[in-house]
Amino acid sequence: MRKPKEEDYQSGALTAMIDVVFQLIIFFVVTSSMANKDLDERIRLAVAPHVKSVSKKDPREIKVDVDKNGKMYIARTQVTVPVLRSVVKKAVLEYGQDTPIIIRGDGEAKHSAIEAALNACTDVGIFKIKFGALKEKGGKKKRGTK
Repeated sequence: MRKPKEEDYQSGALTAMIDVVFQLIIFFVVTSSMANKDLDERIRLAVAPHVKSVSKKDPREIKVDVDKNGKMYIARTQVTVPVLRSVVKKAVLEYGQDTPIIIRGDGEAKHSAIEAALNACTDVGIFKIKFGALKEKGGKKKRGTK
């Protein structure tokens, strides 16, 4: 039986290391792109430079996006006011009155569309509602709430 040489061990370890590096690269690319998908491209948030940025997110939060045409979306799915009301009501039954709601309105959206989303939440009994805005104008997407 042949005794393995030192070269055999080195080439095997190097191949495994390259595989691990590629897997790590893929992992980081996928997770970084998932973080950017949180914000809908149809919504251009207003800029609020003097607001404190949100550092930790609550997994119970419901984000309602209102586009410039007044259409509402939850997780990129268009919803009507009655559907929004029922989603919020279900969340209140499951998590309680402190369910975090964030309304992110397009900078060109009419106030009546934002008001409809607010009214749907207050009809169910949620009165602490946050509004989403961008901390800085331009390509940097620091999210803040007011």
